[in-house]
Amino acid sequence: MAVLKFNDVPYELVREGLQRKIIHTDNLMTVLIDFSDGPWDKPEPPHSHPHEQTSYVAAGEIIFFCEGEADQHLKAGDMFAVPSGRPHTIQLLTEKARLIDNFNPVRDDFL
Repeated sequence: MAVLKFNDVPYELVREGLQRKIIHTDNLMTVLIDFSDGPWDKPEPPHSHPHEQTSYVAAGEIIFFCEGEADQHLKAGDMFAVPSGRPHTIQLLTEKARLIDNFNPVRDDFL
């Protein structure tokens, strides 16, 4: 078993306004993502990956876009899932937002 306390895991700066913390096993990855550069005038460009993804909106509000689905206005407590290979993205509606993403398999590109 691995236990990581919040303050013991350093943030990784992905870009200005976006930082993350990661924990993973051999087959599952959880990524805490903090955004601080909202609200955005438009969504980020869509992306896809071979990983299955579930996400929990821990703070803030977003619009979730997923190919083949209606756009969804989500707020703290809401969740979404993305199948492998499906293009998706978000748009921040608030200054700050926190998402907790889970991926299977582990995203080697994040390590």
